[in-house]
Amino acid sequence: MAEANDKYGIIYQNLVDAGCNQKTIQCCMKLAQENNVEALLSQLCVYRKHLMEQTHIYQDNIDCLDYLIYSLKKSNENR
Repeated sequence: MAEANDKYGIIYQNLVDAGCNQKTIQCCMKLAQENNVEALLSQLCVYRKHLMEQTHIYQDNIDCLDYLIYSLKKSNENR
């Protein structure tokens, strides 16, 4: 774990914890070291949007499974 005063270590660990791949981490770390905060924020927002899209896809999958489970239980009760 990064020390509290290790700015880049903290950023790196947060990127890892957020599930960023190596390419994204390298890009973000380069931007952080260049102090290009606007580009870094933009990159992070792109990754966040990707995660949100994945979340919605998984939620749709869960909804489909929930409906299937409900339907199977309902049909089993009617036997």
